[in-house]
Amino acid sequence: MSGIDRLAYNLLSSHLQHSSHNSIRVFFPLVSVCFFLRVSRSLLHSAIYIYLYYMEVKLWNDKREREMYDNFAELFAIIKATEKLEKAYVRDVISPAEYEVECQKLIAHFKTLSSTLKDIVPSIERFHDTYKMDCPAAINRLVTSGVPATVEHRAAAATTHTTSAAIVAECVQNFITAMDSLKLNMVAVDQVHPLLSDLSASLNKLSILPHDFEGKTKMRDWIARLSKMGAADELTEQQARQLHFDLESSYNSFMAALPTAGA
Repeated sequence: MSGIDRLAYNLLSSHLQHSSHNSIRVFFPLVSVCFFLRVSRSLLHSAIYIYLYYMEVKLWNDKREREMYDNFAELFAIIKATEKLEKAYVRDVISPAEYEVECQKLIAHFKTLSSTLKDIVPSIERFHDTYKMDCPAAINRLVTSGVPATVEHRAAAATTHTTSAAIVAECVQNFITAMDSLKLNMVAVDQVHPLLSDLSASLNKLSILPHDFEGKTKMRDWIARLSKMGAADELTEQQARQLHFDLESSYNSFMAALPTAGA
């Protein structure tokens, strides 16, 4: 018998001697016959492959290890399912309402399981890379974001609306403050310039207004004119009157632009 045949036989015999699998009664006689009758090597190898195919392979040695691998499988399944769900939502295969319900379930399961496995799996990203899962959308949703995409979009829209409303209020306040100051005869450059600068800055923060909006253009012109004057210089009565007119005109244009921008 060649060295390869003997090695194959010894390996199989060793597996059979340490196994309680029922296939021992079938395969051990078969291999023995193949060996002693010097049947072809291919038949002996076939017997080994068949045995190894049907032989039970255990991943765990006790109940604790079995539970760990079950949790690994569950975590793997959640990540894969989330990846599929994210792609389905992006491709408009599933409605936003259906997506949100299913996504919230997966996130809840993920949080519970990841908390349970925090000592064994301290890094979900490392778990993802170790098992070569290729699920970037799932990692973003489960680990980075933690909420469904629909919730993120609503939050972003609410934040934008709230921010815009605050800036509008700021613009209105700056318009009124500047006009009231002129009415109180506060016409010195060092009094007017800061007020117009604040108004110009607030108008520029409001993205719904075009770059060439009347109020922006006129405030830039007045700020440039005041910058050429001394701090103690004062506006003439005609200049003060013209500035008040420009402020009032810009304020009316600003208020008129809001409904259009909101629509």
